[in-house]
Amino acid sequence: MVKVVFMGTPDFAVPIFEQLLEDKHHVVAVVTQPDRPKGRKKVLTPPPMKVAAQKHQIPVLQPEKIQEKEEIDRVLSFEPDLIVTAAFGQILPKELLEEPPFGCINVHASLLPELRGGAPIHYAILEGKKKTGVTIMYMVEKLDAGDILSQIEVPIAENDHVGSLHDKLSKAGARLLSDTMPKLLKGELNPIPQDESKATFAYNIKREQEKIDWSKTGEEIYNHIRGLNPWPVAYTTLSGKVLKIWWGEKVHENKPFSPGTVIRVERDGIVVATGNEIAIKITEIQPSGKKRMSGEEFVRGAQIKAGMTFE
Repeated sequence: MVKVVFMGTPDFAVPIFEQLLEDKHHVVAVVTQPDRPKGRKKVLTPPPMKVAAQKHQIPVLQPEKIQEKEEIDRVLSFEPDLIVTAAFGQILPKELLEEPPFGCINVHASLLPELRGGAPIHYAILEGKKKTGVTIMYMVEKLDAGDILSQIEVPIAENDHVGSLHDKLSKAGARLLSDTMPKLLKGELNPIPQDESKATFAYNIKREQEKIDWSKTGEEIYNHIRGLNPWPVAYTTLSGKVLKIWWGEKVHENKPFSPGTVIRVERDGIVVATGNEIAIKITEIQPSGKKRMSGEEFVRGAQIKAGMTFE
């Protein structure tokens, strides 16, 4: 039986890993990131893949740096015939890429060569795409640039956010891997080189990207809000105070207002002007240091009036 080492860290990887087990593949070890402090109390918390592996009594390795020789040797001690990765979070060294007889494959949440990098789900929504998907590819030393083994398309709904699209893509990745593995192991696949001229990148989101630019169009701002929900969450400021914007709706306005201006305060939210005739009605918001709340709750408790300006 082919011995598989699975490498993954967040929730995205768990259904893919469990599909391997459901399909009766012999997973001999799981490699994931170290436990990290989490939450306000900084409680040391295992990554979701560690929890999943322990549930199935599969050995877990948690290297801080997979490139170190000692860590490479630990992985190779399991004599893997194939390494499967999904959102592992570290670049694999050449020795690991070349050692397994069936190679190393990666389950990536985009239609490569589009959106290479660590935040493809965010950028698919931020860029207003109508579809994305999952690619399974051979791993190489260059970021997400290996030959493509299989792909599946996933439509993006108008009300999808990162959380909902993440779940769709994780499940699609599990299905795609289930279909791809038998063909891979039988040598029935013809890997397709990626077209480098069409490569785009989805690097990890930086803090400065989280702030809403109200001068952009309403469509762009709507995509910005849902493209950062539920993490890291878009924000704006009002009277110098930070407000996280969890959700909003597009509202057509004929009369022009200066971008960021509060057009009106409604019972269940705040209508804010943008760079075009599509305003944004804020319907879920979180003031600094407080809990997430509905627009209706915020409006009841906040001193906010038409004519005020979000920055």
